[in-house]
Amino acid sequence: MRLVIIGGVAAGLSAASRARRIDRSLEIVVLEKGPTISWAACGLPYLLEGRVRSRDELIVYTPEFFQRERDIEVRTSAEVAAILHSARQVALAGGERLHYDRLVVATGARPDLGLLRGQVAENVFRLHSLEETERLLRFLQIDRPRRAVVVGAGYIGLEAAGALRTHGLAVTIIDSAEHVLSRPDPGLTKTVRGHLERFRIELRLGEPVRAIEPDRVNDTPCDLVLLAAGLLPNVEIAAEAGIDLGRTGAIRTDDHMETSLNGVYAVGDCAETAHLVTGRPVWIPLGTTANKMGRVAGANAAGRRERFPGVTGTSIVQVCGLGIAMTGLSVAEARREGFDPISARIEARERARYFWGRPVTVELVADRNTRRLLGGLVLGEQGIAGRINVIAAALAARMRIDDFEYLDLAYAPPLANVWDPLLIAAHHLKKGSA
Repeated sequence: MRLVIIGGVAAGLSAASRARRIDRSLEIVVLEKGPTISWAACGLPYLLEGRVRSRDELIVYTPEFFQRERDIEVRTSAEVAAILHSARQVALAGGERLHYDRLVVATGARPDLGLLRGQVAENVFRLHSLEETERLLRFLQIDRPRRAVVVGAGYIGLEAAGALRTHGLAVTIIDSAEHVLSRPDPGLTKTVRGHLERFRIELRLGEPVRAIEPDRVNDTPCDLVLLAAGLLPNVEIAAEAGIDLGRTGAIRTDDHMETSLNGVYAVGDCAETAHLVTGRPVWIPLGTTANKMGRVAGANAAGRRERFPGVTGTSIVQVCGLGIAMTGLSVAEARREGFDPISARIEARERARYFWGRPVTVELVADRNTRRLLGGLVLGEQGIAGRINVIAAALAARMRIDDFEYLDLAYAPPLANVWDPLLIAAHHLKKGSA
């Protein structure tokens, strides 16, 4: 029995490792299009910034490790050109055909270039690979640019803008959307704009990029352009093989991560899943989700029957020292999904004042009728990850405001406040819903 996996980063290798733990006799082959496997894409902005010292620190495992320690064959620079499911084969770009009994598609995502496709000028970059990031670092060291334009106000765009600022560049962020981080939330956008201004980073929203010239984007002069305007799922070979795509444009799967073709699974940034708040299919490409999807698909490809329940869309990013974390729905998203949302946004200290507690902003969103929590947002310099994770757990448990308000959260003056900001926000939300 042979399991073939297309893609050798988070989701694909998670699937391979789980399948191996379950079935020691299974032949497992991982095909990776690029030259490197098992590397931390989320660390690229920090490699650019200098907080990560070298690319080697972002590489977790090598092909030799998987062969030696887990008896998994990993081929790099092995691009799959087609899936021939009727013959149970994948066709490689070089002409080789490889038989499979089970197949996992983990083809990931790519930058959404839109009208910017084909931009290959030496000063235009995409923060999407180790090699491209190293090229950008060389450009910074040799060409000494002074002005940069970042196209895109998502996670990568905001992180990259901060990294470029540490190199001394004047930075402008341009995005066609009216909000940051793909979250329709005017309050969040206002906070991020004000924070960026403190670091002299200009944020221009609602401005589509019309053209990139060698020395400017639209009317903004620059020496360097970084394209970070979103992602698209790599679904072409799956669609050509007859695998159904979902309403999001990513590959449609059931809760076992199986596609419309029997014995073929899809995981990671190429696949959609269910949103635990709305119940609808969503495409939220995150490394955390990719790893969990891979574990489930690997188990099922090896004969188990496990399920992946879905996500709440929990994410966190640090922009010039400000932590921004969110999960679930914003007010605008909740209204669009048919809820009657109410919200409360408060600011409180994350620990006792006499232990130099820093301000934390918390917003909670709930449904007026059912009083069920729908989403949350946490902003601040410290104590962000733990609080957003509490909200994410509450969303998964379908918790109501009344229960959330009295969660038994820890207190010690050096570490946390007697009334945690989460509980204060819940209290205000409860009062507003009365």
